[in-house]
Order: sequence, then structure tokens, then C-alpha cells
Amino acid sequence: MNRKKVGQVTPEESYEIQILFERRNGLNELAKIVTADNTELYEKLVKDLGETGSKFQNWWDRMADKYQWESAENGNWEINFETCEIYLVTM
Repeated sequence: MNRKKVGQVTPEESYEIQILFERRNGLNELAKIVTADNTELYEKLVKDLGETGSKFQNWWDRMADKYQWESAENGNWEINFETCEIYLVTM
């Protein structure tokens, strides 16, 4: 696995994606214990996961467009929340 620094975001932008990252992780953990038997909670969880996933992807799309980060076919970007640095990770 290779990691290459390709950019940086502002602390505000980093905070925005960190909130979404933590929310998505929390929802994924909740999804492991919520069953479809609890229809109301299950439907809310599925909806929230979808919305959070979309916001998460939209952030990456917006920032990639704004900052013109290098990309790779089999790569993905990662952020260091402390330094606000963006890395391209390839296998």
C-alpha cells in the first residue's frame, strides 16, 4: 500500500468530514445490532445511513473538484484529521 500526500483542506473542512465520518461509523455499528424486526428504527437507520453516505461522498467530490487532487484508478483518498492533509492511498 502506498500513501502520497496530494493536498490539504482547511480546519473547517476537516471538521465537516470528521463529523460525517464519525456519524457514518456510529450508524454502521448500530446497524450491526438493529434488526428488521424493529421496523421503525430499522427504516430510520437505513435512511440515515443513506443520507450520511451521500453527504460523505459529496464532501469528497466537492473537495476533489475544489483542490484538484491527484487520483488513481484503484486508489482512494484519506484525511489526517489532525493535520488536515489529504493522502492518495493505492494498493
